Amino acid sequence: MEQRALLAWMVFSSLLVLAETIDQKPEIYSLHVDCKVTSRFAHTVITSRIVNQANESREATFEVELPKTAFITNFSMSIDGEVYPGIIKEKAAAQNEYDTAVSQGQSAGLVKITDRKLEQFHVSVSIAAASKVTFELTYEELLKRQLGKYELLIKVRPKQLVKHFQIDVHIFEPQGIRFLETDSTFMTNELTEALTKVQNETKAHILFKPTVDQQKKNSELDETLLNGDFVVRYDVKREATAGDIQIVNGYFVHYFAPQEMPVFPKNIIFVIDRSGSMAGRKIEQTMDALLEILQDLRPEDHFNFITFNNKVMEWKSSLLPATEENVASAAALVQTLTARGGTDISGALLAAVGVLEKAEGLPERSVSMIVLLTDGQPTSGERNVEVIQENIQKAINGKYALFCLGFGFDVSYKFLEKMALSNGGIARRIYENADAALQLQGFYQEVATPILMQIEMQYPENSIQGLTKNDFKLFFEGSEIIVSGKISNELDLLPVEIKAQSHTSDLTLKEEANVKEKEQVFQNQRYIFGNFIERLWAYLTIQQLLEKAISVEEEDQKALEAQALDLSLRYSFVTPLTSMVVTKPSDQQQKELANKPTEADNEKPSRFPARGTYRMMNGSPAGRRRSDLKTGSNRKMSSTVSRFRDIIRPQPLVDEHPQLLLQLPRQNERICLNIDETTQSSVHLLSDPEQGLTVTGKLGNGVNHFVQFDINYVNPPVQIHVYTHAILVSHNNKNNWLSWMKSASSTIQGLRVSVEEERSVTASLPDTVTVKISLVRFPDDFLGLYFLNTDRFSDKVSGVLGQFYSKAQFGDNSNNNQRAVERLLRVSGSEHRVSRLYKKDYRLESASDPVSCWSIDLTP
Repeated sequence: MEQRALLAWMVFSSLLVLAETIDQKPEIYSLHVDCKVTSRFAHTVITSRIVNQANESREATFEVELPKTAFITNFSMSIDGEVYPGIIKEKAAAQNEYDTAVSQGQSAGLVKITDRKLEQFHVSVSIAAASKVTFELTYEELLKRQLGKYELLIKVRPKQLVKHFQIDVHIFEPQGIRFLETDSTFMTNELTEALTKVQNETKAHILFKPTVDQQKKNSELDETLLNGDFVVRYDVKREATAGDIQIVNGYFVHYFAPQEMPVFPKNIIFVIDRSGSMAGRKIEQTMDALLEILQDLRPEDHFNFITFNNKVMEWKSSLLPATEENVASAAALVQTLTARGGTDISGALLAAVGVLEKAEGLPERSVSMIVLLTDGQPTSGERNVEVIQENIQKAINGKYALFCLGFGFDVSYKFLEKMALSNGGIARRIYENADAALQLQGFYQEVATPILMQIEMQYPENSIQGLTKNDFKLFFEGSEIIVSGKISNELDLLPVEIKAQSHTSDLTLKEEANVKEKEQVFQNQRYIFGNFIERLWAYLTIQQLLEKAISVEEEDQKALEAQALDLSLRYSFVTPLTSMVVTKPSDQQQKELANKPTEADNEKPSRFPARGTYRMMNGSPAGRRRSDLKTGSNRKMSSTVSRFRDIIRPQPLVDEHPQLLLQLPRQNERICLNIDETTQSSVHLLSDPEQGLTVTGKLGNGVNHFVQFDINYVNPPVQIHVYTHAILVSHNNKNNWLSWMKSASSTIQGLRVSVEEERSVTASLPDTVTVKISLVRFPDDFLGLYFLNTDRFSDKVSGVLGQFYSKAQFGDNSNNNQRAVERLLRVSGSEHRVSRLYKKDYRLESASDPVSCWSIDLTP
């Protein structure tokens, strides 16, 4: 009896240990962020050390969010002493190497944009039991001065408690540090105790080193508080009126940021999109922002509003002074804005130029600018974007600055960016977040106070090589002009002359720098990387070459990109022209390809044709209808009536994609299913023993959609693992990797797995339900699961999703009541109150988008 009890206890203990081992993830035992900022140029190294304490292989992940403005310069993995470095190559060469790897069944991992300030670097590698891996990523960026301060952003998200966690920020500013502050979105009183700051005239050291106990949300749970932004903000002292020159190893950088100068009066026209796609939250946030911006206008400013959909409407026929009465009148207009119709961007911008052209009584020295806000592509008036760009540039003719704000991801950012840069302005994407109104206000604040125009920074021509941009149309208070170049060896004194126009006069400022004295400043600074000005020069030159290439002809564009590519390779920067190839251990046969995404890459593919487009009132594209299947005059009349009904009928607000979308068998009803994102990462979605089919899924971190599906077949014994970066098909211990980048298919004992390039993967077996998974790339990568031939499911089908195919029934008789907004749905003995919503449809066979569905939230 005692022996049986002892044996039972041993088995029970073994099961406990086994359960713990199965769930045991590799442990990050050390995470160090080391950042050195030397005269605005930041060099950051992130080192993560991970150990696999399980008794079998586990996947270790290194995931870092870095500023969009940064260039990755180095990456390496060290596994049990073996180093796997990242190699930076020309983009096409790296792509060829990757394509070769993919053909051998290897996968890809890319850098992707995650929000308006950050992009994510993500790599995973399998490590053996008791093994360790060290990941190290290095990136560099030039901190940009905005609204009177520099900001260094470090994203902190280890996703677990870390025994040795540390952030070090060293700052050296020879001009002197005027103020220094730290901020964090996750800081608590306990964590504040882990933060120290040491500062003198020119140097600062910020150390954040929380213990494991300080990292915990509470003492009982092993959940970390460290999830958010760690921000350092500072500014430097300024004395010399002509700015500050710094020199290291024959390269110079000149910082120019004049202070306490009179502000130019502005002549500003706000061109606001009020087309149907702006309906709802977008137009509300635009109104909120405009009401605040109106209050910030100065009495000497002049302004006007032009709103547009398929029609262009001028608020007033001329610019008005920003008097209290006129501002109040404009505020009343803003509060009446409604959204409907198409998008005539060209007509609206030409109208704005016309108002400025005929303006009278404006201040003699003033700055004229146009601010365009749109969330879509031109669908009315002139629709050819190249013609629009050409016409606007001819109309403006260098006299005014054009700033283009793209709201959301349906805009063509490339179109807006080229138009802005060709006309002395900048483009900016406004992200559809809760703070969109603040983003709009923040942009206006950056351009609200012009204090100089027509600035020329002049240096001795024969003594400077590789000079970066040295003429600027406008300078705004709180920003900074930066010029860099290489000094010839024989130069002892570097003279500088600055010419510019202020509100009151023409300025000429002069400065002379002693080369040897300036170089002495940076001697013996132990934590400063010695060639930082040369790297700063290369960074700035690449940025400016790429920006210039956007707005020139194709031949000139190629020449500029060739120069930028040469510098990117010489200084090991991952830029839009280069890629980093990371090779993993040979037994895993995988490569990672890290590209530098641009804001223009971060787009939803347009679903509108170039011409003859039609937009619904809520901004979503018109889908195919039954009327489109008819022929002859009946088809034309039916289509006309259908379109007329769309125009007069109030359109529903469209929500985001659902996590899961299914059609109920034998019922003309769709279900949109959302699973609680706080649930376990793996979700048992469907099992059908008679079909020999099981499907599970994993939700992504911070995505709230599925990023992995695992499909298991009994006969033949095949496992299909679908990720957002690749597809793995396993059979008899053999793995076959399929890439999303090209169409391909594989057949195993009648089971056909086919990939449609960048669109879907399908698994089909005779007399069995077909499994289909769509790949959705924008704004976040995720997967959409659905099934075809669902009448083949047996009555034994189960799971979070499977139960709807056998045990779902509406509790009323209003199946055909399309006006109902709430109904009762019975599933597996439970009753759920479901609501009708309109969701985006990820199914490729869908005849329309958006679709009406009954929405239900479940916790497995």
